[in-house]
Amino acid sequence: MEGQRNPRPLPPALLLLLPVLLQAADHLPTEGRLTNSCIQARRKCQANPSCNATYHYLNSCASSISTSSPAEEPLVPEDCMEAAQQLRNSSLMSCTCHRRMKNQATCLHIYWTIHPARSLGDYELDVSPYEDTVTRKPWKMNLSKLNMLIPDSDLCLKFAMLCTLNDKCDRLRKAYGEACSGSRCQRHTCQRQLRAFFEKASEPHSQGLLLCPCAPTDQGCGQRRRNTIAPSCALPPEAPNCLELRQVCVSDPLCRSRLADFQTHCHPMDILGTCATEQSRCLRAYMGLIGTALTPNFVSNINASVALSCTCRGSGNLQEECERLEESFSHNPCLMEAISAKMRFHSQLFSQDWAASTFSVMERQNKNPALRPQPWVPTLFSCTLTLILLSSLW
Repeated sequence: MEGQRNPRPLPPALLLLLPVLLQAADHLPTEGRLTNSCIQARRKCQANPSCNATYHYLNSCASSISTSSPAEEPLVPEDCMEAAQQLRNSSLMSCTCHRRMKNQATCLHIYWTIHPARSLGDYELDVSPYEDTVTRKPWKMNLSKLNMLIPDSDLCLKFAMLCTLNDKCDRLRKAYGEACSGSRCQRHTCQRQLRAFFEKASEPHSQGLLLCPCAPTDQGCGQRRRNTIAPSCALPPEAPNCLELRQVCVSDPLCRSRLADFQTHCHPMDILGTCATEQSRCLRAYMGLIGTALTPNFVSNINASVALSCTCRGSGNLQEECERLEESFSHNPCLMEAISAKMRFHSQLFSQDWAASTFSVMERQNKNPALRPQPWVPTLFSCTLTLILLSSLW
């Protein structure tokens, strides 16, 4: 029709270099092998009669550990603490697990068996059972299909389309979509499928879906973002007390591990939003809580604030403790800045002014040495120069 213009397809050079730009943004190592898996350490312990007997005793201690209130730390019998000390020179004491590993539940059970007194009430930066190594495969997708994206659609819809174009992402998303739909959905099944999506889908796809930027006036985009985790099924219909919810989480080794990981990597060091570790690790820890009893989500369609689905009403003399837990999500400068930075990056991926957005990312990297690319990683600046040169020939 006259007056209408067909969207111009993206230049071939841009299609070829987009994966490089995505890979250069996070600078994550590709090596994902655990240096000391708790499962491997347990096998070594079994070969030593003394170590094996001590471990079995600690395993029996698990039923003896109790808490008298949601705000108090586990009460560990003295003989159990002495047994744990006997393993201090064992490889078990330094063993770790991985979110994407097989037999993760077994690995976490071993970890918490030998660390019965690890506190979750305070921010202790050594409590996470997860090793920091990351399994990161190249983002493989049919880039020729990128020109199918509607130029005028919001970014949440575009990232949803990118997921649909990827067989694995699409399969995992449909799985939790089916499990979390319907008036009689099973919350545990829904949460299990949600965890499977965020553990198995590639990070660019899962983070793109969950952390897509929306304009404050675009409530349709904001609603899509809030509905990513199927809150009508994944979250309780009525907000429970936050301390009671944490108690449910701590009683489950997986949720307890994800909470410890969040406390480790999303601990704010100052009011400026500086994280105790890299922002990418904070985001990974935050997303690891999705599908657990402590599943966070965006609080509205008009901003990017997040919170737990719980309340501190009825906390009595534990009100301060409850608010501290609640604010570790809703008023956490480290988490807020990590989410904002990722959303800015996602916005820049689809920005028409590639050069300007890239220089903005580079300026931020130069100000923060921790964000500078490693020598072996192609920089966004060099990739952009190549894009400009090749696009000028197109």
